[in-house]
Amino acid sequence: MWIGALELDLLLGDVHSLKGKRSVVRPILAELRRKFDVSAAEVGSLDLHRRSGIGVGLVAADRSHVVDVLDAAERFVAGRPEVELLSVRRQLFTGED
Repeated sequence: MWIGALELDLLLGDVHSLKGKRSVVRPILAELRRKFDVSAAEVGSLDLHRRSGIGVGLVAADRSHVVDVLDAAERFVAGRPEVELLSVRRQLFTGED
């Protein structure tokens, strides 16, 4: 069993309120869940208007599948025009860790 985690630090575009932030972040989270079948949530910078931390988690039987899905999820978020991907932190664990 392999467990993968991705932490994405985002700078949001023209956002001036927490409500505006939600309107940018919610569709990204929904699309990550739908398209890649992962767990995704806003996990950082919750009280800042123009910053967001998104966490993505995945469990699979083999390492290559976890790496492929996390790579695709990272590319998806990096390609969104309304956000700038500032940093990415990736962790992989096995069932024995």
